[in-house]
Amino acid sequence: MLEAKARVRIPALVSRAETSRVPVRLEVRGKFLFEGDEKFYVKGVTYGAFRPDKEGREYQDHQRIEADFAQMAANGFNAVRIPHTTPPCSLLDAALRHGLRVMAGLSAEQFVGYLMDRKKAPDIEEIIRSKVRAIRGHPALLCYAIGNEIPAPTARWLGRRRVERYLHRIYRVVKQSDPRGLVTYVNYPTTEYLELPFLDLLSFNVYLESEERLRAYLARLQNIAGDRPLIMSEVGLDALRNSEIRQAVVLDWQVRAAFASGCAGVFVFSWTDEWHRAGAEVDDWKFGITRRDRTPKPALSVLRNAFAEIPFPADLHWPLISVVVCSFNGSRTIGGCLEAIGNIRYPAFEVIVVDDGSTDDTAAIAGQYDATLIRTPNHGLGHARNVGWQAASGEIIAYIDDDAYPDPDWLTYIAETLRNGNYGGVGGPNILPPHDGSIAACVANSPGGPRHVLLTDTEAEHIPGCNMALVRTALEAIGGFDECFRVAGDDVDICWRLQERGWKLGFSPSAQVWHHRRNSVRAYLRQQKGYGEAEALLEKKWPQKYNSAGHLSWLGRVYGPGPTRTLGTITRIYYGQWGSAPFQCLYERSGRIQSLLLMPEWYLANLAVVVIGTLGILWRPLFFFLTLLAISAGIPIANACASAARSRFAGQGFQLPLRVLTALFHMFQPAARLYGRLAHGLNVWRSHVPAGFTLPVVRKMATWTERWQAPEPRLEGIERYLRSKGIPVERGGECDHWDLQIQGGFWGGVRLLMAVEDHGAGTQYVRCRVWPKCFAPGLILSVTLALFSAGAALDRAGAASVLLALAALLSVYKTIRECGRASAVMLDGIRAQGIPTAEHQSMRALG
Repeated sequence: MLEAKARVRIPALVSRAETSRVPVRLEVRGKFLFEGDEKFYVKGVTYGAFRPDKEGREYQDHQRIEADFAQMAANGFNAVRIPHTTPPCSLLDAALRHGLRVMAGLSAEQFVGYLMDRKKAPDIEEIIRSKVRAIRGHPALLCYAIGNEIPAPTARWLGRRRVERYLHRIYRVVKQSDPRGLVTYVNYPTTEYLELPFLDLLSFNVYLESEERLRAYLARLQNIAGDRPLIMSEVGLDALRNSEIRQAVVLDWQVRAAFASGCAGVFVFSWTDEWHRAGAEVDDWKFGITRRDRTPKPALSVLRNAFAEIPFPADLHWPLISVVVCSFNGSRTIGGCLEAIGNIRYPAFEVIVVDDGSTDDTAAIAGQYDATLIRTPNHGLGHARNVGWQAASGEIIAYIDDDAYPDPDWLTYIAETLRNGNYGGVGGPNILPPHDGSIAACVANSPGGPRHVLLTDTEAEHIPGCNMALVRTALEAIGGFDECFRVAGDDVDICWRLQERGWKLGFSPSAQVWHHRRNSVRAYLRQQKGYGEAEALLEKKWPQKYNSAGHLSWLGRVYGPGPTRTLGTITRIYYGQWGSAPFQCLYERSGRIQSLLLMPEWYLANLAVVVIGTLGILWRPLFFFLTLLAISAGIPIANACASAARSRFAGQGFQLPLRVLTALFHMFQPAARLYGRLAHGLNVWRSHVPAGFTLPVVRKMATWTERWQAPEPRLEGIERYLRSKGIPVERGGECDHWDLQIQGGFWGGVRLLMAVEDHGAGTQYVRCRVWPKCFAPGLILSVTLALFSAGAALDRAGAASVLLALAALLSVYKTIRECGRASAVMLDGIRAQGIPTAEHQSMRALG
């Protein structure tokens, strides 16, 4: 191994410089807005509404607008939000002269009442279209806000779906008139449940006067936004009911918390105390950061300082981070990866490239960049990751794949998340790069991609290895990566090992990287086969994580785009009593159908149906199974088509071929993963229980002991003994009437319940009950085969009856065998804890 000393780069941590040139149109790239190649953080303030002139026109005092915009620009603002009126071109021209972007309101919420009463309804689409045409393409335009806070009672009356369809219709009108224009809808917590995946960015008005609650709610909103930018379209505090000093303090942490949480921008409400609504001046609040005469309040200077330090103050302590890129034949993409790493804005980091025995130009390309290059023979991904962190100097080891490239502030958000949470590791989104090809876009909307699994809005159960940062001390404590994982699965394994040792994993929605997806059908299916192989390795090492059918049930929910809603999903809205809840959330619960449809073994089940159906040549009623096949095969097809229809693709062109290919990926991906699983021993007939047998019956045992011990250590001792033998043992949950369970296989296992009675002076009476557990799939199979065998016998179809009876007997035999094996090893574990396993045994009668 050739190892060179790591080189540390120390660039300046600077914000985007404001310029006076004519701006280009903003683009959405992942969680942020970009102006060309520069990230654009929205530092905005709401403006108006003001008293209209005699002709009912707003924003006609050009002298006042010029003075206000000049004052805004001088204090570090770069954006203005016009919330209730579509601004005239004269206002946009003034904004352009002062380097300000404008969020233009289209006020579609004003027409939502016509959904309830269509009498004399105007042509809403034409009204919106004319507003857009008047300002489309203006260089000062930030985005269109199609509406602002549809009242919660109105949304509840109409129903969620109807409001969503209405907003989608308005969105399409805007895109037809200005295809390149960015579109948002300004929501608020009381209608948080509205699902608007078509929007380019998410905007929320949030007024919370507790920093802790605001940060928690921002984390929730970030996960609702997904891979789109989140903008706080209104934050603020009333100086009349509080004080100007209190207003300044609250606005300071509101703005800093928003940017630290990864928001793409903030609009402060409002520029001035002058405000006009519903034909009258509003004088019973003072949300303005300037007074009516435009003299500044303390909040103005506070905001100027806060905006100058986004997303984080430069004087914070930033730990050294080692960025590790592991590559095997990655010459096609590693150059772009390392170039983007070189553009990272972070005070101190080093770059280490581990070339895992590449046979292409990977090493030569990596040598052209400011990075430490380490070349090794090809030992696989797990080994390469270990080489990387062992050669690193940083407190934090940040891993990124050679086919990914980071956002300029990637490391900053990682370091901030680790600073504020007691985490052993942290990860962020991996997003499809723009213009990556149509097949890659279909792959991004298909199952089997690298996804986070979140336990809460900030804590992860799993973080993918393509964007994973680990604390060095945590890596050392668990001994690094398991090198048996050569291609995939290493990230899942290390997440479980960290959590087993008491570490938590964090999630930062703004620590984003761009990750190229497979760009051919063959490459995608080969990747899924490899993931199936990794699942088999994981199941051998972590059998307790898998159920009897060989499937892992994640505790959290999957983050990111793609097939997040399939058949069997149930949604409910929390409205509160009489619709009064200020925060109204959407709760989602997936039914059992969803998990069954995504199982690769569904294909094996269909094959079994075909085999049984072909026996119809011996007994005609078995042809019924061929009819059942049409249903069992048709449901996944329907699910694939539904998922493809919900997929999102960039652009407004003809998308039917993309959706067809996405549907095919949904159907073929389980088959590819099944092939990998079966080839490496992960199947329904596997068993991790060693040879041995005892009659699987209910057994009760008890013993008297004068050595006091809590029930938990006794059960942990049994569990520890079983795990040392490589036996998959599962702990009972909070609602289970059992303490430990062994999975003998697909057909059956055994369960244990322990009760400990205290009798004073350190004496205890320990009771155990062990009973076999027949798992439902195997039991249903046995009963079904037996019933059909009996039916064939009654119909005098002897050959079919015998074949079905043999199959039923085989299933029963497997059940008895697996329950008996599991019972034997469970009794061994109980005896290892000094508890005799003779039934009803007691060392001393109770007195």
